Amino acid sequence: MVTLNSDMGESFGIHTFGNDDRLVGLVDTVNVACGFHAGDPVGIHETVAKALAGGVTVGAHPGLPDLVGFGRREMKLFPDEAADIVRYQVGALVAFLKAEGGALDHIKAHGSLYGMSSRDPELAEAIATVAAEYEVPIFGIADSEHEKAAQNLGVPFVAEFYVDLGYRA
Repeated sequence: MVTLNSDMGESFGIHTFGNDDRLVGLVDTVNVACGFHAGDPVGIHETVAKALAGGVTVGAHPGLPDLVGFGRREMKLFPDEAADIVRYQVGALVAFLKAEGGALDHIKAHGSLYGMSSRDPELAEAIATVAAEYEVPIFGIADSEHEKAAQNLGVPFVAEFYVDLGYRA
């Protein structure tokens, strides 16, 4: 089975990015920016409402605390910091989901947090720990630390082909 997902809500204040209104009708699930790399409370709420009205599921798209770099600059994190960064952002999204009568579907890290955790078992485990707390799957790279951490903690894992990444054979 193939599930199409798209990152959405990656705007901030009056600055909007992407084409969320059109994409919501083309995908099965969305990954909503939760405020650290992009997204703000109004934008998160609007994105959740649009997604649920469009009949698609909603997952968290937590990133590094890096608005200026759009979460694409690596930083050194202790595993407990990484877990708290993810937990904080997921909690914000869950509040808006609850307000709109929705439920969290999954967690998919954003940008450098995604890449860092695909290689670092401790960071991957930090994200998987939060997914376990919410009893949702992790979206990540097949055969990476994402998948290993999910398996180790009994968290469902959804392997994805991510069009923005370069893959080897």
